Amino acid sequence: MRNRICRFAATELDCAINAPLPHPLCPLTPAPPRARGEAVVSAKQRGAGSVIDELRQAGSLKLVFPRPATHALDAVIVNTAGGVTGGDRFSLTATAQAGTALHLTTQAAERAYRAEPGEPGRITTRLAAEAGASVHWLPQETILFQGANLERRLSVDLAADARLLLCEPLVFGRRAMGETLNTARFNDRIEVRRNGQLHVLDATRMSGDIAAHLARRDIANGAAALAFVLYIAPDAEAHLAPVRALLGPNSGASLLHPDTLVIRALAEDSFVLRQSLIPVLTQLSGGPLPRPWMI
Repeated sequence: MRNRICRFAATELDCAINAPLPHPLCPLTPAPPRARGEAVVSAKQRGAGSVIDELRQAGSLKLVFPRPATHALDAVIVNTAGGVTGGDRFSLTATAQAGTALHLTTQAAERAYRAEPGEPGRITTRLAAEAGASVHWLPQETILFQGANLERRLSVDLAADARLLLCEPLVFGRRAMGETLNTARFNDRIEVRRNGQLHVLDATRMSGDIAAHLARRDIANGAAALAFVLYIAPDAEAHLAPVRALLGPNSGASLLHPDTLVIRALAEDSFVLRQSLIPVLTQLSGGPLPRPWMI
C-alpha cells in the first residue's frame, strides 16, 4: 500500500506539472502543452565515496546514476521532453555536502527549438558545494535552432575551500545541416559566489540575426560554436600553461585569481569544439570524463 501511495503521488505531481496553462491572450483557451521538469539531488559521504542523500524528481526532468568509476557521485540529467521550446520550464538543484564530490552531465545535447514570440523557454540550475566538496558541471552542448528563445540561469554557491569545474558549450545551429540563425534569442547568466561573496559573473545576450553577430571579427569571426569553462581550485595556476598548450588558435585561458582559471573556446562547429574541449576537461578533472561525452 505504501508503494502504491508513493507511485500515485508521483503520478499526480507529474500531471500537475505538465498540465496545460491558460493561453495568455485568451484565458478560456488552453495553451499548447508545455514541458515542466524539476529535480533535486544532494550527495553525502559514505566511507571514501559519495552517495545519494536526497533525490526528488518530477515532470520531464529525470536523473540517472551510472555505476561509479571514481569516488564521486555521478548523475546524468535526462530531459524526457526531448528539448526546450517556448513556455517550457526546467529546474535543477544539486548540492555536494561537506567532503563529497558530485559530477553532473547530460544524456545528450540540449536542443532549444522555435518558440512563439514572447514565450521563452527557461532553464534554471542551482549548484552548491559545501566545505571541502567538489562539483563538476559538465553538460553536453546546448544547440540553438532557428527561432529559439531560451533563457538560462546558473547559480553556484561555493564554500571557501570548495572546488568547481564548470563547462557550458553552446552551438548556434547545425552547420552540417546548413542551418543559419538569423532569428533567435538567447539570454544567459552564470553567477558564482564563494563564501557568500560574488566571485565570477558571466552574462551573454544575443537576439535577432545571431549569425551576423557571430560573423563579426571582433565577436566570433564566423565561429558557430563556443564554450565557457571555469575552474576554481588551489592548483588552478599550475594548470594555466598546460591548458594553453592544448587550446587552439581561437581559444584562450587566463587567471582571474590565483585559484580561478577561465577559458573561452571558439570553433567552427560542435564537432571541432568537442574535440578541443575533451583534452582540456580531462586535464582539469584529473580523471575520466562522464561517459556520455565519449559516446
